[in-house]
Amino acid sequence: MKENVLDVLMYLFQNYMDSEVESQPTKESLEVELTEAGFHHAEIGKAFDWLEGLALLQQSEPRRFPVTNSSIRIFTLHEKEKLDTECRGFLLFLEQVGVLDSMTRELIIDRVMALEAEDFDLEHLKWVILMVLSHQPGQEAAYAWMEDLVFDEVSDLLH
Repeated sequence: MKENVLDVLMYLFQNYMDSEVESQPTKESLEVELTEAGFHHAEIGKAFDWLEGLALLQQSEPRRFPVTNSSIRIFTLHEKEKLDTECRGFLLFLEQVGVLDSMTRELIIDRVMALEAEDFDLEHLKWVILMVLSHQPGQEAAYAWMEDLVFDEVSDLLH
């Protein structure tokens, strides 16, 4: 059985969130499908909570912080434990090339920290970034860039 919240989120993303499906399935039908796919009820519930948390954050009034070219994000000890140097460097890179702004970066960090995954790595981070960007209005170009990055790497692994 699959036991990772991120696996549930990736399954949902690949099968529902990224499609142009007109009629969205109900939460109950998704729960049945996810259970049949081998996911635990606890992990399914946590995945739905994660998505609800993302929706709430996106609906709330964003906190604006003054950001200058010389500003740098200092990670807390807890964030450093979850996001290794490679992950933090990737976030910095995405911000420097304009794929992420500071608000989206903070949203991504929040959603990463909401995951209970112990073995979080760069590939997981890329999926979280993709999921967050897919729900951000005005971030279509950034989403397309990340989608190409994630799915090109997946197809390269398959060949």
